[in-house]
Order: sequence, then structure tokens, then C-alpha cells
Amino acid sequence: MFRVQREELIDELTQKGISDLSVINAIGRIPREKFIPVTMQHFAYKDVALPIGYEQTISQPYTVAYMTQQLNIKKPGMKILEIGTGSGYQAAVLYEMGCDVYSIERNLDLHHRTTKLFDKLGIRVHAKYGDGTIGWKDFAPFDGIIVTAGSPSIPQKLKEQLIVGGRMIIPVGDRISQKLLLLKKISEEEFETETIPEFAFVPLIGREGWKK
Repeated sequence: MFRVQREELIDELTQKGISDLSVINAIGRIPREKFIPVTMQHFAYKDVALPIGYEQTISQPYTVAYMTQQLNIKKPGMKILEIGTGSGYQAAVLYEMGCDVYSIERNLDLHHRTTKLFDKLGIRVHAKYGDGTIGWKDFAPFDGIIVTAGSPSIPQKLKEQLIVGGRMIIPVGDRISQKLLLLKKISEEEFETETIPEFAFVPLIGREGWKK
């Protein structure tokens, strides 16, 4: 039903500079319409963020593609921690790329809704309800960490749970605007940081994030 719209979105993302074919192919296979309310499905393949309830949004496809590309996923089985499951779309793209995905959501109702959707679609993601700002120590370290909500700073626990040589992509700033930071872990104590300006995300709530 949405095949043409999906192909048009892929063309648009490619024109905007998304060059990683594994990212492009995954987005081309994931039915984004399944991750948004029925009343919004006609917008599923527009390159825009959309409301999904609970004061949350499904990210703009370009944002999903860009952040995923920055993780530099080069082989199946890479262990990725996602902070902010939300609609489940970002986790689904990572799963489609062959990643071993661990995802944390702080809204219990949204967590339940999204895990049911994962089951329905056959998407096997390790998902839990909890405070994403403190990570998931039981399964650390991770090859990559992707944070899908804006944080006032980089949570120390997440830095500790990233493998040496791994990457973390996280929006940092105030509640209105953030800069996207790409961290590369050089050693247990040393990081390289690259700044990508002008992305907007919902707030990251938690012990090491914003207070509700």
C-alpha cells in the first residue's frame, strides 16, 4: 500500500546525504505506518516527526537515518543500547540491520504498547521499562549507544557502558533545542566529541537527565 511513498522517502534521504546502504535498505523494509496512530498513517513517509501520544513523537526519518549512520554499524550482531524506545521505529531499523538491540523506555504505557507491536511484527528487541539515563549495566558494555531524547548533559553511566572503540550519539542542550553529539570512546577515560547542530528532540527524563 505504501510502497511508492517508501521509495520516494528513500530517494529523499539519499539526496539529503544518507549514504550507508545498510541504513537505507533497513528503512526501505520497515513499515513506518505500523509505528504511528492510524489517523496519522497518511503522513507515514513524509520526512517529518509525528505525535504518537504520551507527549512523545516518532522521529523524522532523516533524523533516524542520520543518527543510525553515525553509529557506523559494519557487521551483524553489534550490541546497541537505545535510550528512549518510543514508538519502536528506531529499534526496528537497528534490528533490521542485524543489531542485537537493547532498548529502555521510561513511560510504562508506551513500553507495553511498543513491546506488543514488536511481538506482532516479529521484531526481537530486548526492551525494558526504566530510567534510560543510567543505562542497562547487566548487558554492558555496548558497541554503540543511541539516545533519542534531548539531555542536559551526557550521562556518566552511559559513557561507562560504551565499549572502547564504540560510539554514542546523543542530543545535548536545553528543552527547546539541542546539539547532536557524536562521542567516540578512545580509552576508558578518553573520548573524542564531534558536534552536529540544530536537531530537536523530546526531553530525556531520569536520574542523569531532566527532572520531570
